[in-house]
Amino acid sequence: MTTPTPDPMGTGEHLAAPPVEDERSLGEIFSDVANDLSMLIKQEMELAKTEMKAEAKKAGKGAGLLGGAGLAGYMVLLFLSLTAVFALDEGMPLWLAALIVTAVWAVIAAVLAVTGRSAIRQSNPQLPKTQQTLKEDAAWARAQKN
Repeated sequence: MTTPTPDPMGTGEHLAAPPVEDERSLGEIFSDVANDLSMLIKQEMELAKTEMKAEAKKAGKGAGLLGGAGLAGYMVLLFLSLTAVFALDEGMPLWLAALIVTAVWAVIAAVLAVTGRSAIRQSNPQLPKTQQTLKEDAAWARAQKN
């Protein structure tokens, strides 16, 4: 395969470079291919690690914010529950009011647990860039084999 090179005379035309013959032995070619594949695999692993670190950083920040929101929400629900117990205490014994509020929270917890478990089962974390480059690498490797 020839590569065009710029014309040194400045006429704007491109001259074809002379073809380069490969004088390597078959063993050297296989060695080079093995080295290239090894380097390619290492690069893919580095890409995957870099991509995972970036995604983990984003997820960590979001998790921290959600944790703070969860704590605030917990406090709101705690005091709302106490308000409900005291409101129900106006028409029934205190122990029964507390039991009713506890039962309502037990039902809510069960529904959230089932929904959360279902969402986790459906999740499928993917690394799109890594997957794409792996596909390209596989195509390149197949082309080298032919």
